[in-house]
Amino acid sequence: MMITMTDQAVSEIKRIQQSDPSHTQAHLRVQVVGGGCSGMSYKLDFETQPVSDMDRTFERDGVMLVIDKKSFIYLTGTELDFSGGLNGKGFVFTNPNAKRTCGCGSSFST
Repeated sequence: MMITMTDQAVSEIKRIQQSDPSHTQAHLRVQVVGGGCSGMSYKLDFETQPVSDMDRTFERDGVMLVIDKKSFIYLTGTELDFSGGLNGKGFVFTNPNAKRTCGCGSSFST
């Protein structure tokens, strides 16, 4: 299975990369970490370190997502979106593996 990105997510990632010179050549690492009100949280970071053989990569329109092997188990089939505007939440994960999510949408449990 793959991790997909919507047009809005790709556009926002590119906008962030262009606004900060340190992110221009960076890829976006997506991780699942312990914490949050539902037990697990999503973590997004730009990084310029080489991709490990243990990582999974997904690319769309020049934007590369990098996911470690452990996080990929929880993220397989997930769509990364971006919701902007006055009531927007920022990056939004639609994760078919999440059995329960919190009200803010930034943590989940399986």
